[in-house]
Amino acid sequence: MIRTVTAAETAPTTHPWPIHAEGLRVRAGRHLAVDGLDLALGVGVHGLLGPNGAGKTTLMRALATVVKPAGGRLTLRGQSIDGDLRRVRRGLGYLPQQFGFYPRFTVREFVEYMAWLKEMPKAAVPGAVQRAIDRVGLTAKADARMKTLSGGMLRRAGIAQAIVNDPEIVLLDEPTVGLDPEQRLDFRELLRTVGVDSCVLVSTHLVEDVVAACTEVILICDGRRLFQGTPDDLIARGGPGDPGDSPAERGYSAVLRRHREQAAR
Repeated sequence: MIRTVTAAETAPTTHPWPIHAEGLRVRAGRHLAVDGLDLALGVGVHGLLGPNGAGKTTLMRALATVVKPAGGRLTLRGQSIDGDLRRVRRGLGYLPQQFGFYPRFTVREFVEYMAWLKEMPKAAVPGAVQRAIDRVGLTAKADARMKTLSGGMLRRAGIAQAIVNDPEIVLLDEPTVGLDPEQRLDFRELLRTVGVDSCVLVSTHLVEDVVAACTEVILICDGRRLFQGTPDDLIARGGPGDPGDSPAERGYSAVLRRHREQAAR
């Protein structure tokens, strides 16, 4: 049975660094996928970039409290993850790469169910669910069954459940998979809106989405942070001789190239 949650527990809290990691180490099986990572993220939209196997998904899972760190220190919303995880999770929104759902649920039922799992106050759920569905552009599909949705619509339903509780921290792992170009533009605008009051971290391979929607970029490789700065800072790292179809992609390539050159020495 779900206990009654007080207003103090569900209300947004204010911390200078909603996400703060020091020397964070996280394993993916036997592999140390995140190795001594320092990270401090405030309110705004942050893009997480890196090649395949860089440790992005493992980091996102640790920040979502799905996996326990192997070492270091991690605080979320000003609270250590060694404390009351249920309280920490009430202020989180998380969309993993692959998320489960009951195919016969409607979109509304799915988002309502996730709101219930997040222990939202019962009276607040209907309005919050409708707002989340409207924000991701699924108003016309609110009563459609999940099994009838396209891949892009499923991702949007996943984003709706991540933001239904107006979380202080929003973690989105590859959220634009399956979205068409127009939907990606809408998604960028949604990110900007959510990032006004929340700390949003978006993991993606699409450098241009990060540059267009994010106020800050974090680039990791081999479980370590190689770069953290504004999109303009990333662009400034590249040059005409670096691979890429845009200044941002050339900056991304340049940071990775220098890291690999140093590692080879």
